[in-house]
Amino acid sequence: MSDKTSTPKHNVIVIGAGPAALTAAIYTTREDIETLLFERGVIGGLAAVTDKIDNYPGFPDGVEGLKLSEDLSKQAERFGAVIEPGEVTSIKDEGKLKRLETTSGEMLAKAVLIATGSDYKKINVPGEEEFYGRGVHYCATCDGAFYRDKKLAVVGGGNSAVQEAIFLTRFTSHIDLLVRSTIKASDVLQKELEEHVKKGQITVHLGTQTKKIIGKDKFVNKVIGYDVSKKKDVEFDVDGVFVFVGLEPNTQFVKDSKIKLDEVGFIKTDENLQTSIKGVFACGDVRSGATMQIASAAGEGATAALKIREYLEGRPHAPQN
Repeated sequence: MSDKTSTPKHNVIVIGAGPAALTAAIYTTREDIETLLFERGVIGGLAAVTDKIDNYPGFPDGVEGLKLSEDLSKQAERFGAVIEPGEVTSIKDEGKLKRLETTSGEMLAKAVLIATGSDYKKINVPGEEEFYGRGVHYCATCDGAFYRDKKLAVVGGGNSAVQEAIFLTRFTSHIDLLVRSTIKASDVLQKELEEHVKKGQITVHLGTQTKKIIGKDKFVNKVIGYDVSKKKDVEFDVDGVFVFVGLEPNTQFVKDSKIKLDEVGFIKTDENLQTSIKGVFACGDVRSGATMQIASAAGEGATAALKIREYLEGRPHAPQN
């Protein structure tokens, strides 16, 4: 174990740099609490690769996910937050200090905020992993433009699947929307989807399970589905597949720690957004019970920052080491 005197020490280390993390950093740094953020992927997280966000307060015409992410990071950095590309691989409780293993070496922190968010779920069918990046995708904003005038299959029936399918109509000649059971998207999105169905841009296949993704010459050219009502396989000739079937938490790095997770793998917190380790907090989409909305993630980031300040100040109602 490294000597604590030689290990870099920080007041707050935030793991992640999505809306929850960046909002928390805005609040902590405005209170002159030195804050370091680690982000292993894109600053802004899934928000950054969302084409348009229509339900974030203050933007009557919506806002591009990338722009919102850039503005949040600039605001946090203006107050003194430091965002470092890298990854935290483990957290260990050492009483008043927490020891973090990172890609930049060991570090110590008085308080830690986990805001690593969630990632796209896989459907785990033959061909999905094999053709990842060569016809199988999880981000319409990132990869949709590669399929101009091409045919696509979109898998899923929730808000994300419908929203991204609608976005992909900007590029594609046709989309087959494969829905395992029924459409579960919001009424607003369903009405918008109906318009694209009427135009012939999207065909919805309810009760259709995705069984296999097939390729030719190293690229996807077909999807095999199963029609539950007809009890038979169906084939779709496509040039690519976009999968939107939900999210799973980015909590792999804490599974060997004393941080408690729920049955799905999300982090459990108390009313102060504190985890089972004193001084380690969690907020946003990685937290058990989160609503998976950008607005609420930002709100939780602000709350977490205030609770962290109380913890660092040793407030009577905050848990003590």
